[in-house]
Amino acid sequence: MTAPEVNFSELSNKPVETVRKLQQSTSRSLRVHRRGAEDEDLLLTTVSRAEQVAEVASTTTKLFLALMEHDDRTRTLVTDVVPRAFPWVRFLPKEGVRQFVVELVETLEAADSLENPAPVAHLVAAWRSTAEVHADPELLAVLKRDGADSGAVPEPPAGDPGPGS
Repeated sequence: MTAPEVNFSELSNKPVETVRKLQQSTSRSLRVHRRGAEDEDLLLTTVSRAEQVAEVASTTTKLFLALMEHDDRTRTLVTDVVPRAFPWVRFLPKEGVRQFVVELVETLEAADSLENPAPVAHLVAAWRSTAEVHADPELLAVLKRDGADSGAVPEPPAGDPGPGS
């Protein structure tokens, strides 16, 4: 289910019509487009819908955590089926898959306690990047070579397309 879309100017110039579109939307949300290249689109939703989404995520997290704590067979099963939810884990070594599952469970619990999904999204993105390295034998070999670690690579400045662009 995708949210209907409006331009930011519609929200400003025709607020009553825009709210009507929001209320008629089956998702109870509207995507609000912003013009600037650095301006992220907005998602306008009702408070009740946002609370429902948060409650569903929290309930799912709590159920998943309870299952994981139940017994060793459940933890093994989750590790065995995680490639269905995250196909890219197939490129990780077996120990990496297990470590991802442990970190995912811990991060889900901590993020739920903060009511902030950002740490989970960050963790998944980091592990996906790790899987991408393991999927490329040449890159993996380069990164496994002995040599000086120069530390973390800083993010490129906003709007910088990077080398070769």
